[in-house]
Formats: sequence, structure tokens, C-alpha cells
Amino acid sequence: MSATPLKPSLGMAALARMIFAGQDIQPVFAELVARADADPTDAAAIMDAATLLLMTGDRENGLSVQAQALGVSRLYWRPAAGTPSLRVLAISAPGDTMANTPIDFLLEGSDIELVTIYVDAANVPTGGLPDHDVAFLAIGESEANQPILEALAPILPHWPRPLINGDPARIAELTRDGVCALLADAPAVIAPPTARLSRALLTEIGAGVVAVDDLLPGCGFPVIARPIGSHAGTGLEKLDEAAAVAGYLAGQAAETFYVSPFVDYSGPDGLFRKQRIALVEGRPFICHMAISPRWMVHYLNADMLENAENRAEEARFMAGFDADFAVRHAAAFASLSERIGLDYFAVDCAEAKDGRLLLFEADVAMIVHAMDPTDLFAYKQAPMRKVMAAFQDLLRRRAATRSSAA
Repeated sequence: MSATPLKPSLGMAALARMIFAGQDIQPVFAELVARADADPTDAAAIMDAATLLLMTGDRENGLSVQAQALGVSRLYWRPAAGTPSLRVLAISAPGDTMANTPIDFLLEGSDIELVTIYVDAANVPTGGLPDHDVAFLAIGESEANQPILEALAPILPHWPRPLINGDPARIAELTRDGVCALLADAPAVIAPPTARLSRALLTEIGAGVVAVDDLLPGCGFPVIARPIGSHAGTGLEKLDEAAAVAGYLAGQAAETFYVSPFVDYSGPDGLFRKQRIALVEGRPFICHMAISPRWMVHYLNADMLENAENRAEEARFMAGFDADFAVRHAAAFASLSERIGLDYFAVDCAEAKDGRLLLFEADVAMIVHAMDPTDLFAYKQAPMRKVMAAFQDLLRRRAATRSSAA
């Protein structure tokens, strides 16, 4: 494996682990800034500083510093732990921590070294690529990334190495309305119909001029509304009646929204349970289950840190996942894998009251990690090692096809 002239980056996983552990990152940030001041061509230091800013919530400055780094270099190298056995090239897009598959988390602690090449619609790679054994298209679906995925479409079929998730059109389909359309008639899956609505049209729904049923046949209030491009529950609200629309829009600056019917997925105890599941070549792997009295469930707002009973239930669920949930929903996972058609992606889902799999979202860029504190979440380590091992095995086997074809 040829040497690289690139300076090593700490990478997202190492920086995230510092943050998860509660480490004071100011000295780390200061050291990165000092490196960049001493050598303005030290793109690795600048990019690591940008990643720290993004991961601590300073999105505006993080993106600005990231742009500075990309002005210096489009290539970044995160060394392997120990002697490298494989080199992966991740094709990524500029953006925040949700713009791309967080592949560094999936490779954490492994003997796989990671080179990342950042591309945009005006800068797609046509040659001069760094040496690598296998490539991974890490760019996630977003409004900003759609032109990049389109620009890559004629390039990727001619990639010189094995390529995973290599069909950008498949990723581009993973809009919220696109996923629902893909799974609309899958009998084992509930994928609530989703419409893209302009602010003006949503206003007309609120005024009673247009009915929800006109846009989502067979549906009515309550509905779920969210700004297009939002994540992690930002701007997500349940609107119980038309009169609630005006107040909702008054608090939102967006011009376009996703609207879908609300599906009550609470259990007999009134609690809501949402799972994040990664699919590697069609096989499902549990990443977490969040439990909450609130319908809008995110792991960080689900009282998992504070509630030992919730953690105990999650531990039981994760331990029994392969023999229980994965078996009961095997047909649903088969449909997801077949229709989405990617080697790797993840879903947020739940079990509906009728026993089917209720799908909230499918994406290649969902955060999947093994960084929860082991004093409270020791039970997560084995399941997360399983999904990481499966992902790394996918890379190795796909890379081996290059050798066998040579």
C-alpha cells in the first residue's frame, strides 16, 4: 500500500469520543488552531477544527472553517489503528455532520485507514485519485447534495476500484416523500404518504380552502409538518386541526414543508418506542431503541440517561433483536433492502399497533456509533461491535473482488 503525503487527521470518531467522554476540548481546539496558524497549508488541522465546531453546535463557524480547509485540500487521511489492512476512499460532500455517512464511526478502532475526498457539483473526480482498495459513496440525500449526486452519476460507473453504495440515483431517492413512494405498496411496511407543500398551500389548508384529503388521499388531521431540509426534530410539529396551521407557520421561516398523516404508535402502556436499525447488505442490525412518553422520540430527549427502566428495556430488546424483532419483521426488512437497493443504509422505525413496521425515515447518513458511556450503556457494546464488524466485512469482501478480477 503506497505511502500518502497527507498529514493525518484526528477524524470525526476520535473527536466525538472526546466530546462524549466530557473531555475539555478547548486545549485540543487551541492546538489545532495553533497548527493552522503556524502552517496555513495544514488542511488536516483546519478540518479537525471545523469538525469540532460542528460537533459542538457552532454550525456557522464550523462550515466557514471547513470551507477554508477545502480551499487548501480536498483529500483527508485518517490512519488505521495499527498496521493497515485496507484503505477505503470515502466520497463525501461539504456540509455538517449529517451531510455524509459517518463512516469513521463504523471504522473506529479498526485496522482500516480512511481517505476522504470531498466533491461538489463543480468538482467531481475524473482522475488523479489516491490509491485505495475500495470506495464508498458517503454522500447523503439532502437538497444541497442533490446536484452533487447528479454530477457523480456519469462518473461512478467507471470507478477504477470496487464501489459500495455506488448508485447516486438510489441515494437521491431517499427524500421523505421519495422513501414513502418506494414503500407505498409494501404489505409489511407502513410508510405514511408524504407531500411536499409550499408555504402558500399549507396556508390554504389552515384557512380551510384546501383539504388535507385533496393532497394526501384518505388522510386528514392530525398531520405532521416539518420544514424540508430539517433534522433532529427541528420545526417538527403535530397539527391537530386546521386552526393550528397559522400558529405553526408563524414560527417557521421555511418556504417548503413535508406534511404526512400522524400515526399513533404508542404501546399499551402509552409509551412510544422508536428503533434505529442499520441494514448491511439487507441484514438488519439494531443500533438503539428510544422510549418516551412523547410521540416525537429522539434518543437524546427520551430519558434514556435518567431512566434505568428504559435502559433495561432497551438492553432486553437489543439482546433479543435477532431472534425476535428481526424475525417478526423479516418481510419488511426484505422490502426495504430490495426497494432502496443500497449496500448500506439505516432506518428509524417503530412497531405499529397492527404489528407492521412503521417507517419514519431511511437514509445513508444516520449517526451509528459505539460511544455511549459504558457505565450506563454497557449492553450496547456487543450489538454495536456486530454492526461495525458487518460493515467492515462488507468493505473487505468487496475489496477482494478487485484482487480476484486482477
